[in-house]
Amino acid sequence: MTDLAWIDAAIVAARPEAIGALLRYFRDLDTAEEAFQDACLRALHNWPEKGPPRDPTAWLILVGRNAALDGVRKRSRSAPLPAEDQLSDLGDAEAPLAERLDNADYRDDVLRLLFICCHPDLPATQQIALALRIVSGLTVREIARAFLVGEAAMEQRITRAKARIAGADVPFETPGPVERAERLAAVLAMVYLVFNEGYSAGAGSQRLALTAEAVRLARLLLRLFQTEPEVMGLLALMLLQQARAETRFDAAGEIVLLDDQDRGRWDHRQIGEGLALAEKALRHQRPGPYQVQAAIAAVHARATRPEDTDWANIEGLYAALEHMQPSPVITLNRAVAVDKLAGPAAALALIEPLEPRLAGYFPFHGARGHFLMRIGRLEEARVAFDRAIALAATPAQAAHIRRQLDRLIQTADVA
Repeated sequence: MTDLAWIDAAIVAARPEAIGALLRYFRDLDTAEEAFQDACLRALHNWPEKGPPRDPTAWLILVGRNAALDGVRKRSRSAPLPAEDQLSDLGDAEAPLAERLDNADYRDDVLRLLFICCHPDLPATQQIALALRIVSGLTVREIARAFLVGEAAMEQRITRAKARIAGADVPFETPGPVERAERLAAVLAMVYLVFNEGYSAGAGSQRLALTAEAVRLARLLLRLFQTEPEVMGLLALMLLQQARAETRFDAAGEIVLLDDQDRGRWDHRQIGEGLALAEKALRHQRPGPYQVQAAIAAVHARATRPEDTDWANIEGLYAALEHMQPSPVITLNRAVAVDKLAGPAAALALIEPLEPRLAGYFPFHGARGHFLMRIGRLEEARVAFDRAIALAATPAQAAHIRRQLDRLIQTADVA
């Protein structure tokens, strides 16, 4: 690893704890972020020559705090910050701070940071953008590219989010147990939204990097909530889904359905970790939506061939998920299992009542067209496929439906 590479890795790893601690000191997101950036610049100047400090996170917090305080002093015409050579060798000044971090002070700092980024006054799009900028450290350009919007528009989105938090007079104290439990659900939802933004992207998309960032955030949450089964379930779910990433698109970038994927190319290391986490979560006997979704992904992961899939188990799990978290999208997913067990007519009967709520949802029209085609209602299937193409979010989705239309035309010609 080059000098710059190890420094970059240390800074990325330290970022949530360091910005969380700086936020506690200064109670302002912009000040905390600027203090951290100042500390990073000093690290780039000092660490290559002097080597890494004993605790990079503590070093960055201390230097960032001093740099920000120096700004305050300069504005008040007070004493300047000590010379650079004094800052670069902090000696035992790091030790007590490192000890407090080891004693889990950082836990509350990171939670506070995550909870502020996921403040309920913010729409989900602003929560994601703010978390990726503040917690993950992605640049505005990287976030804008991932969400297919202009850099200026994304800068505006993040600025509005910060202004909304400042205007809401968000408390910066450590959240209590009740609020912590309530806000954790919002944080988990934000992380899974980040994952899905990447997972739903086509091959070669800039958004694919978001899946890895979501997994990193989930690992951070698991460090903070080591006995929380829903955190285990979310990480398990993402690992089991991500394990199929290399097989979801062919060389031309077109979608490869689950039954057609080369299961030998799935990432079995990720599958092993995901299965272990899913099983550990279930042992807590406090089931939740992410655990059930992880259990569904685990059934797919355990099947060495498509015909080995336990569809009855999957259908039962989706029924349980519907009970926990009623949603037309969950019912649509359950219909796939019903199709495998009882045929396309039964699946179609299950999803037909969903049309008013899913009229603008691409997968609904694709699935409905598929079921209609298989029971011979070809003209209705063609209309459904045309609607799906109009709603496709990526070229790969549109190409997949066009292949279905080609098959429908061939079926009609034979008939």
